[in-house]
Amino acid sequence: IRDELDTNNFLEIETPLLTNPTPEGSRSYLVPSRTSQGSFYALPQSPQQYKQLLMAGGFERYFQFAKCMRDEDTRGDRQPEFTQLDLEMSFVNREDVMRLNEELLIAIVKELFPEKRIQQVPFPVLTYKEAMEKYGNDKPDIREDKNDPNLLAFCWVVDFPFFEKTGEDNVDETGEWTFTHNPFSKPKDENMSDLMDKKNVGDILTTQYDVALNGYEIGGGSIRNHNTQALRTVFEVMGYSAERIEKNFGHMLKALASGTPPHGGIAWGLDRLMMILLNEPNIREVIAFPKTGEGKDLLMQAPAPTSDKNLRELGIEIKK
Repeated sequence: IRDELDTNNFLEIETPLLTNPTPEGSRSYLVPSRTSQGSFYALPQSPQQYKQLLMAGGFERYFQFAKCMRDEDTRGDRQPEFTQLDLEMSFVNREDVMRLNEELLIAIVKELFPEKRIQQVPFPVLTYKEAMEKYGNDKPDIREDKNDPNLLAFCWVVDFPFFEKTGEDNVDETGEWTFTHNPFSKPKDENMSDLMDKKNVGDILTTQYDVALNGYEIGGGSIRNHNTQALRTVFEVMGYSAERIEKNFGHMLKALASGTPPHGGIAWGLDRLMMILLNEPNIREVIAFPKTGEGKDLLMQAPAPTSDKNLRELGIEIKK
C-alpha cells in the first residue's frame, strides 16, 4: 500500500491520538487530564477532522495507517481498537477516489494473493436503493459461488441517504435527524439547495461511497462538505444550537472558510480486509493481542482498577 500510494504522490502523516470527541456515531474512549482536572481527551474514532484540516493546510494527498478506538460492543468483524488505511485527496470527485482505491485493492490481490480471483473488474456499482431492494442490506455479498474460498466479489455502494430519523431511544439530546455516515459529507449537487433550505431532509442523498467485499463493508468515504455555510446547515438540521456548533466545530468552520479546496477520501478497515483475504472467521485471528467480546485484554488484565493516588492526581472519584 505504501509503495502504491508513494507512486501516486501521497504523503504519510501521523495525526494525534489525544484529541477531542467527534460525532462519529459511536462512544469515544475518554482520557482524564491530570493538568486540567475535570477535562478529558478523547481517543480518536477516526482522523476525520485532522485529515480535512490537512487539506485546508495545503497537503493535497495524505494517508496513514491510523489506530482508531471506538467504545462499542464487539462482534466477529469488529474490535474496540483497530487499524484503518486512512487517505484524503484534494481537487477530486467521487469517481477519482473510487478509481484510485479500486486500483489499489486490485494490486494488493494480484501481488499478495495470486490464488484469489476477483469476480468482476471494474467493481460493480450499486446505489443504496438497488442494494437494499435486491440484497436487503447495504454491504451485499454478490459472489456467484459462495462456496469458493478464493472468490472475491468487490462492489461499490453509492447514493446513500444523508440523514435518518434519530429514533425515540437515541441518547443524543439534539433534534429528530442524525447523519447516516458522516456529518462532514457533501450532499449530491442536485440536493444542495434542499440542504440549504432544510427541506425534503429525508430525500437528500450524500456523496458517500462504500466498498463491500463478500458481504462485509471494508471501506467507506465521501466527498467532503468544504462550504462553511453548508456544513453549518448540516449541524442545524441535526438540531445543534449555534453555541454547540461553534464550541465543537468552530475550528473546522474557520479552516474551511480560509479557502479549502474541494476534497474527499476514504478509510478502509484494514484488519477486516485481512480477515477476509486470509479466510479467517473472526477478526481476532488477524490482530495481535485482541480484546475479547467483552472488550477485555486477558493477557494484561485490562481494564483494571487504579490506585487512590492516581485518582487523586486526576481529580476523579469513583462512585460506589
